[in-house]
Amino acid sequence: MKKTLLAAGLVALMGTTAMAQNVGVSMAKFDDNFLTVLRNGIQAHADASGISVQIEDAGNDVAKQLDQINNFIASGVDAIVVNPVDTSATQAMSDAAAAANVPLVYVNRQPINVDSLPDNQAFVASNEEESGTLETIEVCRLLKEQGKTEANVYVMMGELSNQAAVQRTKDIHDVIAAGKCEVKLNIIDEQTANWSRDEAQSLMTNWLSTGTAFDGVIANNDEMAIGAIQAMKAAGLDMKTIVVGGVDATQDALAAMQAGDLDVTVFQNAAGQGQGSLDAAVKLSKGEAVDQKVYIPFELVTPANIGDYLAKN
Repeated sequence: MKKTLLAAGLVALMGTTAMAQNVGVSMAKFDDNFLTVLRNGIQAHADASGISVQIEDAGNDVAKQLDQINNFIASGVDAIVVNPVDTSATQAMSDAAAAANVPLVYVNRQPINVDSLPDNQAFVASNEEESGTLETIEVCRLLKEQGKTEANVYVMMGELSNQAAVQRTKDIHDVIAAGKCEVKLNIIDEQTANWSRDEAQSLMTNWLSTGTAFDGVIANNDEMAIGAIQAMKAAGLDMKTIVVGGVDATQDALAAMQAGDLDVTVFQNAAGQGQGSLDAAVKLSKGEAVDQKVYIPFELVTPANIGDYLAKN
């Protein structure tokens, strides 16, 4: 029976111990601040638990990632953990692992087949319906605090093939549609910057070149928020007048918040997700029951509570 487990279930998962387990891990890409924290969380927990992990970089290449899955299977790993490159391309990975009867756990990025995973597969992440919602409501509150009754914002989206980007963007629209925003929020434009700081800087530069007045930027992640900030500062904008939001609460984002440039982010427990996914994989490899969805809550981070998060990532 497939079950959904909320945050409390993480405690049970993370209490698992293992001996001489061999787990293959395929990460979407190494060159990403958040995913680096997640990867380090997996490695640190493996080292502390006596688990052997082989962590591979898919280089943001779907075909390469599938090859890694097949190679893990051929090499006889006990279980596989996958941070998928493209969440719409996960069915082939699930099928390959299921055919070989090798347990597989998706981490951080929700697979398209999440509601039809085989009994020996699971998903560990945070519920993206919370992330963009928390971010947007706080951006709205800050805009109202500035005395605005109506505000214009730009939206920066992550990779469009990624479920998190789609959901976080939907969250923004849902907050507006549900009347949860304390000001009338107008989205001037929304475009993808593919989770990238550099691409976000270029996108923001292009938006600035239009001369359109705006009051805020809502980004699907911190890297894009930082890229937007860099472009705005280069153009001489006063960051005290622009509300900027991101998601992940990376160390770079927290530094930007301390500098007064980033106004809001949302903590996603990357290390916790990494640990939880590894423990779920080990339990499955032992034939033990694992709940198929493990959600670790997002947490709003602002200048008022930033001290609680400086040492978390």
